[in-house]
Amino acid sequence: MDFESYFKDSLQSLQEEGNYRVFIDLERRRGSFPQAQQTDGDIRREVKIWCSNDYLGMGQHPKVLDAMHEALDSSGAGAGGTRNISGTTHAHVLLEQELADLHGKEAALLFTSGYVSNWAALGTIAAKIPGMIVFSDSLNHASMIEGVRHSRAQKVIWKHNDVEDLRAKLAAAPSNAPKMIVFESVYSMDGDIAPIKEICDIADEFGAMTYLDEVHAVGLYGPRGGGIAEREGLMDRLTVIEGTLGKAFGVLGGYITASAALCDFVRSFASGFIFTTALPPAVAAGAAASVRHLKESQSERKLHKERVEDVRGQLDKLGIPHIPNPSHIIPVMVGDPVKCKFISDTLLEEFGIYIQPINYPTVPKGTERLRITPSPLHSAEDIAHLVSSLGNLWERCKIARKNLAAQ
Repeated sequence: MDFESYFKDSLQSLQEEGNYRVFIDLERRRGSFPQAQQTDGDIRREVKIWCSNDYLGMGQHPKVLDAMHEALDSSGAGAGGTRNISGTTHAHVLLEQELADLHGKEAALLFTSGYVSNWAALGTIAAKIPGMIVFSDSLNHASMIEGVRHSRAQKVIWKHNDVEDLRAKLAAAPSNAPKMIVFESVYSMDGDIAPIKEICDIADEFGAMTYLDEVHAVGLYGPRGGGIAEREGLMDRLTVIEGTLGKAFGVLGGYITASAALCDFVRSFASGFIFTTALPPAVAAGAAASVRHLKESQSERKLHKERVEDVRGQLDKLGIPHIPNPSHIIPVMVGDPVKCKFISDTLLEEFGIYIQPINYPTVPKGTERLRITPSPLHSAEDIAHLVSSLGNLWERCKIARKNLAAQ
């Protein structure tokens, strides 16, 4: 077989479909988020980032940076190995304590990323409990899907956020089988939010565990940034709350919080935890500083909410179609992969705006979009420039607008 030709032909097909991903070379500037410099060969241009998951700009916060510098100076660069052998540091212990407290749980367990935390925790829990049936929301993240698949447990997929379908599927399962309901709070591509209370009610009815992914909610919702479950007073009803340190907390890593026994169980059996090098102490210290700050400060969340509402309102004035939802994620709908890529490229080259196109397989074909994530650090001028630039490109691409008269 001509392997190189196969690779090249497959990539060529992606390019022709408009689904080929291009990495943009960006350098973030300390203290000036969302400003960055793009490098493209000999070209240097200043750009504004509008699609970052560093939702609150905490990756640039002085408290986070100071904590990382201090840990780097005191502990050095790396952790030195896996947590089991030589890689557990005091910074890891302190961060796990902060996370357990954040979610009102007995314990927490750190992983190298949110993807790994889902893959390792779900893969271990579902594999080790005999006869486990996993009930997975149809729009769960790839990391959750892979964790369940890796476990080889029986899987039942229920319609997205449809509690009646979930109840029907649980009722159809053997009554004596152990069950786990796996879902997210904020879904990252459409920005909709799960009916957590109703899911917990059903879990109680059928004696099921609950596993909630809060990666797009931690730091952003709740009085201390504990997520949607904290905002709605439901954290105590969830068996496992999983989160990330790489989005609103602005650093790196993933985690689960749960009972001490469950966290110890995953720590003791999950290969994705046992056999990987621990987070560097400086990363753990920076994450802990971010968590501590957002437990106390409301200003970032308040301003963030205002910026999101402002962007939505200005998009509506121009009839730029976006999915209405109760979260901070603004999916601007294009519906064509080639046009989506063209708009993304042109925003960068002509307007100095960086928004990556979201195409298949991340979203279904025909629902291609620009996923916009305003931050507290975007100014009113930034927002006006973004919306007017989109209006310009909507005209060029002849994309339908929403009915302005109906608004």
